[in-house]
Amino acid sequence: MSTKEKINEQSDTLTKEGYLNEIVLFNDDVNTFDHVIESLVSICSHSHEQAEQCALLVHYKGKCTVKTGTFDELEPLCSKLLQAGLSAEIL
Repeated sequence: MSTKEKINEQSDTLTKEGYLNEIVLFNDDVNTFDHVIESLVSICSHSHEQAEQCALLVHYKGKCTVKTGTFDELEPLCSKLLQAGLSAEIL
């Protein structure tokens, strides 16, 4: 099996499972690190350490993928992040 065939097979598997979307959290000048961390822990079920790392990435890189899954799984989580005052989008 060629590398190209393996990549196509992996892509087909991901498509069938439906994991094509991600919630991206964006940096802002409003929310504190603590608020972002607490929101990721409570809404996205992150561990405290994972939430801290995401908060740092958002701060220094401008954005970070915080959750992947199907659109139907992510939509309510993204809505809760937005209601918490965070800047997030499903891509």
